[in-house]
Amino acid sequence: MSRQYIRYEIENGVATVTLDNPPANALSSALLEELDQVIEELGRKAEAKAVVITGAGKIFAAGADIKEIADIDSAKRGQQLTARGQAIMNRIERMNKPIVAALNGLFCLGGGLELAMACHLRIAGDRVRLGLPEITLGIMPGFGGTQRLPRLVGTAKALELILTGDRIKAEEGREIGLVNEVVSDAEVLNRARAVAKKIAGMGQVAVRAALTAVMEGQMQSLASGLELESKLFGSLCETADMKEGLTAFLQKRPAKFQDA
Repeated sequence: MSRQYIRYEIENGVATVTLDNPPANALSSALLEELDQVIEELGRKAEAKAVVITGAGKIFAAGADIKEIADIDSAKRGQQLTARGQAIMNRIERMNKPIVAALNGLFCLGGGLELAMACHLRIAGDRVRLGLPEITLGIMPGFGGTQRLPRLVGTAKALELILTGDRIKAEEGREIGLVNEVVSDAEVLNRARAVAKKIAGMGQVAVRAALTAVMEGQMQSLASGLELESKLFGSLCETADMKEGLTAFLQKRPAKFQDA
């Protein structure tokens, strides 16, 4: 299928998805629709066991398409735009395969950061600046930023970043829990792929169960989350991968998972 703004390749179990909407990889409606299609497609591809999302050029993504937002003239249209964006971010967050954001280049701002926060892990280049600057435009984050940022960094820090529109360095992002790791900009994509490849080498039944336990469990009460964890753990006890993993450990050899 021909796409204008998104491309991907699969190698060693890892699908690398690249945003390509120069000059700043703005998250236009057209780009987001293509991204939604790609994520749905990769969810069905057995050869793609983990996903990396990165940006072409010198910017991961500088936010939503400002020209599109400027054309909005009613509350209804604004709500429709954000509801669609949220639905796409939700698909990414609920993906049954791990998604690693490789935050390359100079900026990961606004909708770009909202996309990154919807991913399961975030590897940042040391030059990238992170932020939700919507407030400086007289608007607010609308693709999930007001909900995911507090869950990642805490309410006080999230409010500080959202209400001031300040941009922070990658290292501060790591310190507050917004990103998992900071590496040189030249190595960010390779590092993200390495992390994704490592996860792709695990038994995928267990990976999917763990993702489900964490992502769904945090939206529930502790008691419900623990019940979900127990149920999923029990389901793994009947898998060939569990038997292989434990046998390999006892025999002191690498496990050969069959994803079953």
